[in-house]
Amino acid sequence: MRASVAGCRMSFGALINGLLVSVIAALLWKYSKLSEHAASLEEELHMTQQSKELSQARIDYHVALQSLQEHGTRMVCTGKMHTDRICRFDYLCYSSEAEEFVFFHSNSSVMLPNLGSRRFQPALLDLSSVEDHNTQYFNFLELPAGALKFMPKPVFVPDVTLILNRFNPDNLMHVFHDDLLPAFFTMKQYSDLDDEARLVFMEGWGEGPHFDLYRLLSSKQPLLKEQLRNFGKLMCFTKSYVGLSKMTTWYQYGFVQPQGPKANILVSGNEIRHFAKALMEKMNITKQDEAEKDGGSSEQERERDKKDEYIAVFSRSTTRLILNEAELIMALAQEFQMRVVTVSLEEQSFPSIIQVISSASMLVSMHGAQLITSMFLPRGATVVELFPFAVNPEQYTPYKTLATLPGMDLHYIFWRNSKEENTVTHPDRPWEQGGIAHLEKDEQERILTSTDVPRHLCCRNPEWLFRIYQDTLVDIPSFLKVLKDGMKSKPSLKKTKIATTVHPGRVREAHCQTSVQTPNEAKLTVSWQIPWNLKYLKVREVKYEVWIQEQGENTYMPYILPQQNYTFSENIKPFTTYLVWVRCIFNKNLLGPFADVLTCRT
Repeated sequence: MRASVAGCRMSFGALINGLLVSVIAALLWKYSKLSEHAASLEEELHMTQQSKELSQARIDYHVALQSLQEHGTRMVCTGKMHTDRICRFDYLCYSSEAEEFVFFHSNSSVMLPNLGSRRFQPALLDLSSVEDHNTQYFNFLELPAGALKFMPKPVFVPDVTLILNRFNPDNLMHVFHDDLLPAFFTMKQYSDLDDEARLVFMEGWGEGPHFDLYRLLSSKQPLLKEQLRNFGKLMCFTKSYVGLSKMTTWYQYGFVQPQGPKANILVSGNEIRHFAKALMEKMNITKQDEAEKDGGSSEQERERDKKDEYIAVFSRSTTRLILNEAELIMALAQEFQMRVVTVSLEEQSFPSIIQVISSASMLVSMHGAQLITSMFLPRGATVVELFPFAVNPEQYTPYKTLATLPGMDLHYIFWRNSKEENTVTHPDRPWEQGGIAHLEKDEQERILTSTDVPRHLCCRNPEWLFRIYQDTLVDIPSFLKVLKDGMKSKPSLKKTKIATTVHPGRVREAHCQTSVQTPNEAKLTVSWQIPWNLKYLKVREVKYEVWIQEQGENTYMPYILPQQNYTFSENIKPFTTYLVWVRCIFNKNLLGPFADVLTCRT
């Protein structure tokens, strides 16, 4: 009996102990879950706070996360090839650990174009405006949206972003031509890429010396690739555009063929000037082109303006020096009876330089990146580019190409040093500044005796670097002669403004009549009405182009006609079908579109 009671007591004690252990375990489990939930809330609050640090725009973290998990990433692109493609993404993510962009797939994901493995031949798109450069390719990794459960909590960027690569942020020419101009007009292309959009640079460079210029494109601080690590391991852009328009670039740097103007330039000086004006407004520079002023000016005002004219000379302090700069300035002042002012990238702020250049009548500079500032010159100004010994001006023309774009209305002149004794070379400098001491003796001797740098590919040709970094004593008599001769061919800005750049529209009401004269002779009469926009334009010369093609043949007969109707009999055969196209031509070279093709049966 006692043993039985003792057994009951032991069972009861064990039961109590078990219950206590269960209660404690439950409390510990609940505490653990509460702690885990608190940590999760704290982490999500931190993620949301990081998103707010990026922008004043509010974002509901849970809604954004749910959208990413349920709908995944969505992509729609424009452009047929990677070289002209720009893509818009919703919820494109970036893993700072893998240094890769990530596309999350769900049943609601969209991927247009869906290229499959062709996406890697060689890339989805170019991140830079420098076409098809293999260090500028963009692609992404793919994961199912379910993988988000096992990944770091994402940080969401609420801003609309433009994701791109800067090509060479240390060089002012590249900053403007490759980055700023393309980014500016890419942002114009999409209405939500406005002043509140954020630029994200993924090439891996630091800020560089011209970062303030990038800040002019948006009120938001641009982000560098390295900074993305600070916001978390997984960063998701709620809405982003990736890539840059190449429509504004006019020059190629010689990666495939020697450098020179692009084969098909799509930008005119009007777009360049629109961009320059917008940047000047951002820099609080409000100079106005004389040619753009409303109405005329009095003789007295014109005389006063002439007295206010001046020449700007770019002064360099480290490489590519003008050794007799003071003598050159004095010669310019005496020849043109104008003041001459110097500007320097090393010593002045960029806005103060543009303030000077934007009203200058002439800009004189050694060949170099600083000449990209000629886009800020007023219409009618002259650009004078100086080339060191053995450097052929016809082979290095980024600034000549810019100055001569239709609508820039700049006059371009170059001077080349032809006297070897007027040059100072620096063979012992580092190779990137033109040094050649690291080369074999025979190669050094060949470069030293060469009088003309041969055409070459980019980017480390030692002979080109050696010659372009030499200093020059400008021969004043030959310089002034080149300048005087060049100014004789300067066109009148007033004359150039007369010619319209408006293209004609389609001819209207085009139709044809036919008649058979004999079994071997027929006539075809084509007539049309003038383009609708012609009656609103003052045009010096209007002609019409007519193409006639016998159906089934590969060749056509072209005609240029001054009238709106014409009867063709030569080479017109009876009982034959002809296809006829008609279009208008303004001022010899401004072509309109063809009207719908006419089908005419004799």
